Amino acid sequence: MTTSSGPVPSPASRGSASPPAPAPIVITGTGTDVGKTVATAALAAHGLSEGLDVGICKPIQTGLGPGEPGDAHEAARLSGVRRVLEVRRLPDPLAPETAARVAGLPQSTLPGLLDPIREWLGEPPGVASAGSRLDLVEGAGGVLVRLGPDLTVLDLARSLDAPVVVVARAGLGTLSDTELTIRAIGAAGLRCAGIVIGSWPSVPSLAERCNLEDLPRLTGVPVLGRVPAGAGQLAPVEFTSRAPGWFQASRLLQRCGLLR
Repeated sequence: MTTSSGPVPSPASRGSASPPAPAPIVITGTGTDVGKTVATAALAAHGLSEGLDVGICKPIQTGLGPGEPGDAHEAARLSGVRRVLEVRRLPDPLAPETAARVAGLPQSTLPGLLDPIREWLGEPPGVASAGSRLDLVEGAGGVLVRLGPDLTVLDLARSLDAPVVVVARAGLGTLSDTELTIRAIGAAGLRCAGIVIGSWPSVPSLAERCNLEDLPRLTGVPVLGRVPAGAGQLAPVEFTSRAPGWFQASRLLQRCGLLR
């Protein structure tokens, strides 16, 4: 398990006088390879530009060996975030439940994932006041991907009392995928804060332009931002300077509970 470094505060410094930090935001996708990691990095860079203390968490990373940089570390590299947590790593590039079974490793449980995340969330980010921090928890694949037996991203988000941001594709087929995802979020009693297009082309097609209008109409939640295609290949300094322009700033922060 990887955690950020820094002094551990005394219990007195966590006294009741400090207002609670806002709930984390869970980043999910309509499927795999929709751009969740780069979108997470972009959201993180935007949060930093607004003066927030930002952290990035990946509960389960699959498909990488020890020492290889995972999704959370790539998002941190692009955005400049320093508070990073990866709870568990599994070697095969499979859904987490399947990856644990294939590797002959114990299955993940909700307490096994929640306890390290809650401990990480309890660490003062430097300015311990409500609305001063932004914690992003990047899921694996879509909302119903099994993190363990009978354990999905939705279960994790519910236990964290977290709003959910959905990263969606731009092109043909995204309307059904995105609406199904947001319906599942609502059926689980969770709030979808909005949609982020994970890879927006420089010259969008007719379908992509129409989807930009149809997604909020069909899902009932706004499109909060569009991450340009290829953004993950930018140098970090350029990425961080451009990222705030990819979002509707005040609307994004308000939908995520960071503005009242």
